[in-house]
Amino acid sequence: MGFRGGGRLHWRVTLRDTVRVPPHRFGEPLPKVVLDLLQQTYEGMLDKDLGMVVAILGVKEIGVGKIIMGDGASYHEVVFEALTYRPELNEVVMGEVVEVVSFGCFVRVGPMDALLHISQVMDDYVSYEEKKAALVGKESGKVLKEGDKIRARVVSVSLKRDYRGKVGLTMRQPGLGKLEWLSEGREGKK
Repeated sequence: MGFRGGGRLHWRVTLRDTVRVPPHRFGEPLPKVVLDLLQQTYEGMLDKDLGMVVAILGVKEIGVGKIIMGDGASYHEVVFEALTYRPELNEVVMGEVVEVVSFGCFVRVGPMDALLHISQVMDDYVSYEEKKAALVGKESGKVLKEGDKIRARVVSVSLKRDYRGKVGLTMRQPGLGKLEWLSEGREGKK
């Protein structure tokens, strides 16, 4: 089931896994231990199908524990719910510039950072000004720096298990760009 939260598409998914409860946690309430172990394992994890696991929402079922010879831990089959975020190709997203570098900038989109390459910032020759830590348009004089809010389109998504995800953005289309630039354009048309 998908829902919008903060303008971004999140998915509530039901998953099944086996959780290893170590012997030193046997005295604690099992539901609390299982939830804690699931949060440690899954939250922040990337998966090519699920996207990023943002949060474990709750445990629905905990099976009877099994002990394996040579290991004092108990193993429980569990069913649980997770909240995930997966950027979709061509999706329009809002974000905040969190770092500006010579080849572009990194934009926080939901729980992950995406790359806005210098060639995708605007229809102008863009250069990196190290002293200002900003990207500047030669003809337009437009400046993009850390903290700026933007609207961009997702042009590439590569999420692989146990690797950092790579999300590419563009602002070189009508209706996209730094929010200040967009509001200036609307005021100029009035």
